[in-house]
Amino acid sequence: LPADPGRGGRGGDGTVRIEAIELRRVDIPLVTPFRTSFGTQDTRDCVLIRVVTDVGDGWGECVTMPWPLYSAESSDVVIPIVSAHMAPRLLGVDGIGPRDVARLLAPIRGHRMTKAGLEAAVLDAWLRAAGQSFASFLGVAVERVPCGVSVGIHDSTEALVETVGGYLDEGYVRIKLKIEPGNDLAPVAAVRRAFGDDVPLQVDANAAYEPGDIPLLRRLDAFDLLLIEQPFDEERLLANVDLRAAIETPVCLDESAISAQVVADAIRLGAVDIVNLKAGRVGGYLEAARIHDLCVAHGVPVWCGGMVETGIGRAANAALAGMAGFSLPGDNSGFDRFYATDIVADPLRMIDGHLRVPTTPGMGFEVDPEAIEAVTVERVLLEAPSG
Repeated sequence: LPADPGRGGRGGDGTVRIEAIELRRVDIPLVTPFRTSFGTQDTRDCVLIRVVTDVGDGWGECVTMPWPLYSAESSDVVIPIVSAHMAPRLLGVDGIGPRDVARLLAPIRGHRMTKAGLEAAVLDAWLRAAGQSFASFLGVAVERVPCGVSVGIHDSTEALVETVGGYLDEGYVRIKLKIEPGNDLAPVAAVRRAFGDDVPLQVDANAAYEPGDIPLLRRLDAFDLLLIEQPFDEERLLANVDLRAAIETPVCLDESAISAQVVADAIRLGAVDIVNLKAGRVGGYLEAARIHDLCVAHGVPVWCGGMVETGIGRAANAALAGMAGFSLPGDNSGFDRFYATDIVADPLRMIDGHLRVPTTPGMGFEVDPEAIEAVTVERVLLEAPSG
């Protein structure tokens, strides 16, 4: 495994003291329902995290879903776990840098998305105080990243083809289709017939298949896909070894890739061709950078996945996707793919099939306090002990 990336920032010398942690559960309507094999989302139900430090505030986004189906986490558990177990390990502690958040929270098992949200908030405050952008911290040299779009399961292939056509007309450079048993070969075939072989196309199974479905999944080879994402349950790494031996389509890990250690094991086992990197899923952007470095060292392509983020997480993802090893278009859609209005003042918009990489100090956004207040359904303020 590679060591901590040790990238720029404030040279590792700048630290903060966290005086308070504000947790805001928000519920934001989506422009259209988003259906996967896990269920259908009509709103974005998640928790935003603000840290108040001695050098300024910072914001992060916890990318949990409302139900514990994608992972063991759900939005219901974020506020209780932070209040009871995480905040006491961070509040009032002198000399905290972004790399210290994971260390201080390591004794708490799991809850990677919650830890990632806290780490991002500290990173935001720390970088703003340093006057440095997250992209600069990561060593990003590009000014923009390509946009891919994730298309949910539709009730009919006709509706799916119409939706995909609309996204292609908007300029998206890669299409990802959500699939599940009974909604796989026919919709993929329909999209290929409608738009031809030149459209970069991939599928995402969200762990909906069993190893016995390998003969079915082999039939996807006919459609010249970029990859098949997470066909099996996250713990079935050896099933991916068998699948890779049986098909030509590259196999990509998502839910299984929860840490640099697991990704290293998957590479050694021969269980992966490509990795979908999501900072929330792996416990934070610093761990994501570590996995990026690991994959680059082993010649494994990576791309940046999405979790229906607000403008807070979307800006950070755009910077992450600019790292050199991200060789495939990610789920870096414009904000209007999911939202009519965002909770940041200048939401990222797709231009010519790309998003700009934010270069302002911090994680790349400015929150809109009134917009956040309008969608807040619960607020908790945790403060450091006095004295």
